Amino acid sequence: MMTRITRRFRSVRRLLSLVDAMATPHNLDRYLELVNPMVSVRELRAEVVDVHRQTRETVTLVLRPTWQWEGFDAGQFVQVGVVVDGVRHTRCYSPASSRYRNDGRIELTIKRHTRGLVSQYLHAEARPGLVVTLSQAAGTFRIPTPRPNSILLISGGSGITPVLSMLRTLDDEGYTGEVAFLHYADTESDVPYRTELGAIAARNPGCYVTFAYTAQENNGDLCGHFGIDHLRTVAPWHRQAATFVCGPATLLGAVRELYRELGCETNLYAEVFTPPAVAIDDYATGTVSFAASGITTGNSGASLLDQAEAAGLAPEHGCRMGICFSCVAIKKSGCTRNLRTGDTACEPDQPIQLCISAPVGDVELDI
Repeated sequence: MMTRITRRFRSVRRLLSLVDAMATPHNLDRYLELVNPMVSVRELRAEVVDVHRQTRETVTLVLRPTWQWEGFDAGQFVQVGVVVDGVRHTRCYSPASSRYRNDGRIELTIKRHTRGLVSQYLHAEARPGLVVTLSQAAGTFRIPTPRPNSILLISGGSGITPVLSMLRTLDDEGYTGEVAFLHYADTESDVPYRTELGAIAARNPGCYVTFAYTAQENNGDLCGHFGIDHLRTVAPWHRQAATFVCGPATLLGAVRELYRELGCETNLYAEVFTPPAVAIDDYATGTVSFAASGITTGNSGASLLDQAEAAGLAPEHGCRMGICFSCVAIKKSGCTRNLRTGDTACEPDQPIQLCISAPVGDVELDI
């Protein structure tokens, strides 16, 4: 029975692909979305079916994806595309829901950032019925299988979402090992999911949830920033634990440095949830040529993505932090510097990530 259903489904997909190929000058999805934006042949989309705001700076969206959705592993991210002032912008967000959520929907909690165009838009404008584009899940930040005997989850700010997904998934699996959850926020009012986290800990004897506040006096929780005292308090067994940390670069740096000193860095899995601060080279020289567009501009020292946008171009991009690989383009000639590692690359006709690459002298791109 399942074989017949599978064959029929594949036949329908082949027929739709054929129709799609004939639907010039646009693909079939462009015509279908005029009738119903949730009907598509190729493009994965999602409808916002619920919106609520747990804290002053966050908005939680529940998405119903179209049939192409293949699911995700806890800790992975998706790319969400929205149209703002007639221009589609894409950003990466990690689902906060368990991978076993029984209605197949995806929950995202997005923190509003002062300079975040998409996060500002979603915080202010997201309503049920909004349709967004969606990518399949990606990323290697996830708990290995079989599960470790003990797990430590550390997050800061908006980095709570992937580790919350991990905790919810472990809860649904009936995980019986020790798991500690440590979250950093400015104040108690800045913590989403606080009540649910307490409930998960209450029904799982081996689960411990702790909050640490960096701008609030001690009220029974921890205060201050990450260090050895916090680590020993929440997980005295941390040397044997698999540790997953997600948050701003400062938190990641502190955790990585301490684990290196303790000699257990191999047990650490990390995800940076904010782009690293990048210093612009004030002494940059040369020009940047966008060959396909016929545009040449002076090298400002900024990332190639920023320079392309400043030149009036709109190359495809997503996370802006070197994770999603949406902004890969071919460098035809010249040298570039990786803004995260400092490494240079001078080989011609090579793919590079625009968001984390800056030109060193003259550079020509196939954009």
